[in-house]
Amino acid sequence: MSGAVPAADGRPRCPWGLSTEDYLAYHDTEWGRPVHGDDALFERLCLEAFQSGLSWLTILRRREGFRSAFAGFKISAVAEFTDADKERLLADAGIIRNRAKIDATLANAEVLAGWGEGELDALIWSHAPDPATRPAPRTLADVPAITPESAALAKDLKKRSIRFVGPTTAYALMQACGLVDDHLADCVARREGL
Repeated sequence: MSGAVPAADGRPRCPWGLSTEDYLAYHDTEWGRPVHGDDALFERLCLEAFQSGLSWLTILRRREGFRSAFAGFKISAVAEFTDADKERLLADAGIIRNRAKIDATLANAEVLAGWGEGELDALIWSHAPDPATRPAPRTLADVPAITPESAALAKDLKKRSIRFVGPTTAYALMQACGLVDDHLADCVARREGL
């Protein structure tokens, strides 16, 4: 597996970030940056669940459709969705129309609506590993798919009735939301923080 690769601007990036302009923008401005706030983390949790079995690019390109369909991922609003809303979602070509994933999103919103403000944020971030214990990956082969922390996060969420989140999905969430920095050691995003 390769390490960081020069982009068109000559600066090295993680190889996955160079395949499309969408990925490059996501790589440079979002992935690995700290995300806080219950609604923001709910969105990322939902999108990672919808991504399961698909390319992240598929989700990234439909993200605005998801935001529109799911009331901006405001937990309190999604928790109030009705059966009519579910049918609307199943017919919405702007999202992934997977019944199990839609059902999980709605059920998770109902559960999270009963949590205190900041509780989801605190729970997720309590599983962030100490950065000092994680050397920067040199190649994509050095980036794990699952870690003990992601397994613990998935277990904690499931214990609290959050559906459709396993250790791999939990780790993708951790990467996307900045709990871990898996930009490669020579990647400009790690070195310069773009």
